Amino acid sequence: MLDQPTPHSYALEDRYDAATGRVFLTGTQALVRILLDQARRDRAAGLKTAGYVSGYRGSPLGAVDQELWRAKKRLAKDDITFLPAVNEDLGATAVLGSQQATLDPDARVEGVFAMWYGKGPGVDRSGDALHHGNAYGSAPKGGVLVVAGDDHGCVSSSMPHQSDVAFMSWSMPVLNPASVAEYLSFGEYGFALSRFSGTWVGFKAISETVESGASVELPDDRAFTIPPFDPPPGGLHVRPADLPSPEIETRLTHKLRAVEAFVNANPIDRRIYDVKYASYGIVTTGKGHLDLMEALRLLGLTEDECRRLGIDIYKVGMVWPLARRDALRFVRNKDEVLIVEEKRGIIESQFKEHFYDWPGDKPQAMVGKHDETGANLIPFAGELSPRLLAPIVAERLHRHFPGENLPARAAALAQVPDLTMNVAGATRTPYFCSGCPHNTSTRLPDGSMAASGIGCHVMASWMDRNTVGYAQMGGEGVPWIARQAFNGGKHIFQNLGEGTWYHSGSLAIRQSVAASANITYKILYNDAVAMTGGQPVDGPVSPAAIAQSCRAEGVDRIAVVSDAPEKFDRSEFPDDTSFEHRDRLDAVQRELRDIPGVTVLIYEQTCATEKRRRRKRGLMEDSAKAVVINSRVCEGCGDCSVASNCLSVEPVETPFGRKRRINQNSCNKDFSCIGGFCPSFVTIEGATRRKPQAADLDMEALLTDLPEPALPSLVEPFDLLVGGVGGTGVVTVGALITMAAHLEGKGASVLDFTGFAQKFGTVLGYVRLAEAPSQINQLRIETGSADAVIGCDVVVASAPKASALYRRGTRVVLNTAEMPTGDLVLNRDADLRVPARLAAIRAAVGGDNVQGFDANRIAQRLLGDSVFANVMMLGFAWQAGLVPVGLLSLQQAIVLNGTAIAANQRAFNLGRVLAAAPERLPLEDPQPAPETLDQLLNRFTAELTSYQNIAYASRFMDRIATFQAALPTLSAGEAEALTWLAAQSLFRLMAYKDEYEVARLLTAPEFTDRLATDWEGGRIVYNLAPPFLPARRDARGRPVKRRFGNWLTPALKALARGKALRGTALDPFGWMAERREERALIGWYESLLDRLPAQISEARLAEARQVLGAPMQMRGYGPVKAAAIAGHREAAETALSGLQAD
Repeated sequence: MLDQPTPHSYALEDRYDAATGRVFLTGTQALVRILLDQARRDRAAGLKTAGYVSGYRGSPLGAVDQELWRAKKRLAKDDITFLPAVNEDLGATAVLGSQQATLDPDARVEGVFAMWYGKGPGVDRSGDALHHGNAYGSAPKGGVLVVAGDDHGCVSSSMPHQSDVAFMSWSMPVLNPASVAEYLSFGEYGFALSRFSGTWVGFKAISETVESGASVELPDDRAFTIPPFDPPPGGLHVRPADLPSPEIETRLTHKLRAVEAFVNANPIDRRIYDVKYASYGIVTTGKGHLDLMEALRLLGLTEDECRRLGIDIYKVGMVWPLARRDALRFVRNKDEVLIVEEKRGIIESQFKEHFYDWPGDKPQAMVGKHDETGANLIPFAGELSPRLLAPIVAERLHRHFPGENLPARAAALAQVPDLTMNVAGATRTPYFCSGCPHNTSTRLPDGSMAASGIGCHVMASWMDRNTVGYAQMGGEGVPWIARQAFNGGKHIFQNLGEGTWYHSGSLAIRQSVAASANITYKILYNDAVAMTGGQPVDGPVSPAAIAQSCRAEGVDRIAVVSDAPEKFDRSEFPDDTSFEHRDRLDAVQRELRDIPGVTVLIYEQTCATEKRRRRKRGLMEDSAKAVVINSRVCEGCGDCSVASNCLSVEPVETPFGRKRRINQNSCNKDFSCIGGFCPSFVTIEGATRRKPQAADLDMEALLTDLPEPALPSLVEPFDLLVGGVGGTGVVTVGALITMAAHLEGKGASVLDFTGFAQKFGTVLGYVRLAEAPSQINQLRIETGSADAVIGCDVVVASAPKASALYRRGTRVVLNTAEMPTGDLVLNRDADLRVPARLAAIRAAVGGDNVQGFDANRIAQRLLGDSVFANVMMLGFAWQAGLVPVGLLSLQQAIVLNGTAIAANQRAFNLGRVLAAAPERLPLEDPQPAPETLDQLLNRFTAELTSYQNIAYASRFMDRIATFQAALPTLSAGEAEALTWLAAQSLFRLMAYKDEYEVARLLTAPEFTDRLATDWEGGRIVYNLAPPFLPARRDARGRPVKRRFGNWLTPALKALARGKALRGTALDPFGWMAERREERALIGWYESLLDRLPAQISEARLAEARQVLGAPMQMRGYGPVKAAAIAGHREAAETALSGLQAD
C-alpha cells in the first residue's frame, strides 16, 4: 500500500456552504459566492435585504450565467434574483432599478445589493448606463459591484481590453483583486464601500483570474469602520429623481470624498513585508503583483532577503482613486520606487499627480512605464510575466544593491533554451462542431462576399469562404452603409446570430433599411448561444418573431431556409415569406443578392452540440439513421468534406490509400456529407449501433503489486502542463489534479484558457502545485519552466504555444492518437505528421523523458469508448511519477467530479497498469510488418483478377515488370520506391470504379459483414446518382443523389456480375465520356511508363516521382474526378517534358 497523505473530507457544496477553512473555487464560482456571502452577512447583521444580479455573458465571463443557474436554489433561498439581460446596457439599467427599489414605500426589503457583469467590450457598450447609474448612486443598504471581464491578452476577444480608464471617466472606484482568494474579500469590501459612498464600485475580473481555479482559504468577515463624514444636502445615495443639473457632477465629487474617507478608515492597500526603514519600494496591483512576486522568487529575493536589503512592496487593491494618504506614506524616504502595472500606468499617473505639489519627502526616482530618461521600461501593451519583469527589476535594484549581482541572476534566467517547435503539417485551430449548422449556413454563391459577426460563425473567416472581419456586437452590416457609397453600391451578405440579433443586431438592420443599404442579413438561428456554452437566448425569440420584426422594420423580401422547412406554420410569418430546404441555399442567396436594398435570409437549424445535449436528456428525438462510408468505394477525394465541412468525416489510412470514414462517436447526424458526389455513402436506418463493450478484466489482479511511483518534490512549485483538444474533456484532467491537491491541503491552481478553443482548438491547462497556497504566485507556467506535460493531443503538445514552456528534462506523456483538425477538412491530404512531432518533442526534452501511446485506441479497446482516454492518460502520468499528489486523493477527486465515476476510475487504473505493467493488458497485437513490394504487387494482382480477370491482372504485372527492368541504376531503395509508386498509380487507373465495380464493392461480404458487426437490425439505404436516371442539380451543378432501399441489393449483385461487359461494345456504361476518359488514361499512363525510365536520373528523382504519382491525385467520381484528371495530367506532362528537355 502506498504511503500517501490522507485526503480531507470535502464535498463540492462546500464551495458555497462552508463558512471557514479551505475550499476550491473557480473565479466564476467566487463571483457567485460574493453574492451568497453578502446575503449571509446581512442576515447576521439583522438587515432585511435582497440581492440582484444582471449582465450579459461573454468570455472571460461566459460561464457566469450558467453558474448562477446551477446555484439557483441557493440564490432563491437568499432572495437573490438573477436576470440574464438582453444586453449589457439594459442589464446595467436594471441594476440601477434595484437601487431605486427601496425608494418605494411598499418595498419589502431595506436594500438590494446588486452585481452587474460583462466582458470589456460590454463595459464600453454600457458606458452611458453605468455612468448614469454611478451618478444616481447606490442605496445605503444596497450597493453595486460592476464586474468587468477584462481580457488583457486578447485570449477570446476582438481586441485586448482594460476597463480601468472607463471606470475613472465615470468617477467609479476600481478594485483590482490579484487572485481568486481575493475575490471574496474584495467583493465584501466593494459592497461596503458602495453602501457608504453611494458609488457603484468597479471590480476587475481579468481572464487569467476569473477563468482559473484555486484552493482558497475563506476569509473572516471584516468589521468595517464607519468614518465621520459630512455629506452634502440630499446625501450621497440614490434619490427619487435626478433631473439634469450640474449638481449631479458636484455630488460625484462628494462621493469621491466619501470614498477617500472610507478607504482611509478601512485600508485595502497593504504593505507586503512592512519593512520599517526600506530604501527601495515596489508598488504593484492585481495580476502584476503576482508576476512581481514570482520574479523576485526567481531572482532569489525571498522575504528574508528583501528585509535584509531594505526592499518593501506595496500592493494596491483600489487602483482608482488611489488611497493617497497610505500610498504617500509608503514612498516616503525611499531612494526609488518602481511601479509595476499591467497595461496603462493608472497608479503611476496618480502618484506623479500627487507628487507635483506634495510637500513631503519624495523618492529620488519613481519609474514604471518609463525610466528617468523617458525611455520605455515596463510595457504598456501585452501582458506581464515574471520572466519579463525579472531583468527590469534586477537592473533597477542593481543601482542600489550592486553587491547582489542581480543582473547576472536575471541573465541566467534568460539562458533557458528556446525549445519552441513549429512542426510542418496540419495545425489545431478552432473549428465548427460536427454537424454545425454554420458548416452550411455560411456558404456563399460564387462571386459574393460576407462579413462575419460575434458568434461561432466568425470561424468561417478562416475557412476559405470569402468572409471578412466584423464590427462591434450590434454594428453588423453598418460599415457597409458607408462603403457602398464609394464602391458602386455593391452587395454583401452579413452573418448575424439570433442571439446577437436579440442583443442589439436588430438595430443594425433598422439602420441599414434607413440608409437603403444593399445588403442581405443572414440571420443564423441555431436555438442557442453556442459560442459561450449553449445558453438560451435571453428572451422569447423565434424565426417567425424575427421575420415579423424585420418586416416591421421595412424589409420586404424575407426567406426562411431550414433543414426541415415543413415544420413551420407559415401563417405565423409575414406575407410573401418564402420557405426552402437548405439544399436550395445557393439559389436563394443568388436571388436575394440581386434584389436592391435590404433583404433577410433566416437560416434555421438547431446547434449540433445542443442537439446532442437534448438527445441525451430525452428532450429531442434521436434520428434512427446513421451514415456509413464504404471505404473500398471511397476514392479519398474529399468531396464529402467539401459538402459537409464536418470534422466527423475523418481521414483513414487503408491498404488502398487514404479514404474517409464517419466517426460515429462524434457524428451529430447532420447528413450533409451525403451530398458529396460519391456512391460510397450508405445510410443505416432503424438500426441500433452495437456499442463496443469494455474488455472483461480482473482489475484487482491487474493492480496487484504495482510498484510505488516516486512522486515529485514540492520544495519548489511544480508546473504541470495539460494540453489537449477543446470539447474533449481535457480540462477535467487539470480539475482532478488540483482538486486532489486541495484535498491534501496543498496549494493548487489551474488556469484553462478556453474561449474559442473549446471548439476543437488548442486548450492548455496550466496546473501549479505547491506545499502551501502562499507558494503559488502567478498562474501561468513560464517559458521553459514546465516540469511535466500530459499531452492529450500530440498536435497541441508539439505546437509553439505549448512547446515554448518545455525545457531539457521536462517529463512528457503523450497521446499519439491522430485526432482530426480543421486542416484535414479543408485539405484532403493534410498530414498531422505524428512521428515527426513525437521526434521533435523527444529531441527537445530528451528521449528518455517522453512516453507516448495511442490512448484513444487503447481506451476504445479496453473501455469501449475513446472518451476515457484523457483520464487514462492521467493514470499513466501519475504512475510514471509526473503528478505530485496522492492516489487516494485522485480517486476521491474522481468521485467528487461525479461523472461516470466507475468508468473513470477504471480508466485511471488502467492507465496506471499501462505505465507499470503493460504486459498484463490484452492489448492489440503490434502493427504488422510493412508490406514489401512483392506483397503489394501480389495483392494488386489478386484485386485486379477479382475486378476483371486473370488476363487483366497479368497486363498489370507485365507493365510493372517492364518498367522496373528499364529503370537505370539508382541509389539504395530508390528504384524500388519508384516501382512502388508506379504500381500504385497504375492499379488506381486500371481498377477504375465504374458501375460494375461500385456494385461489387457495395455488396461485398467484407462490407456487409462489417455492417452486421456494428449495427443491429434496420435496413440499408443506398445514396446514388445513377447515370441514366433524370435528377435535379445541386448548387454545384451536380446530380442530386436518390435514395434506394435494400431492394436494390439483388440488382447490385446482378450488376456486379456484368463486369465481363466492361469496355466491350455491349457495355451500356462504356460509351459515357467518363468511362472513355478512364480507359484512355490507362493507355496514357502505360505509354508514360515506357517513356519515363530513360529520363530518370539521381538528380531528377523529384520530378520523376511527380510524374509517376499523378494518378494518385486523380480521385473521385464524375465532375470531381474530371477536374482532378485535367489538372494532374497536365502537371505530369509538363514535368515529363522538363525531364525530356534535359
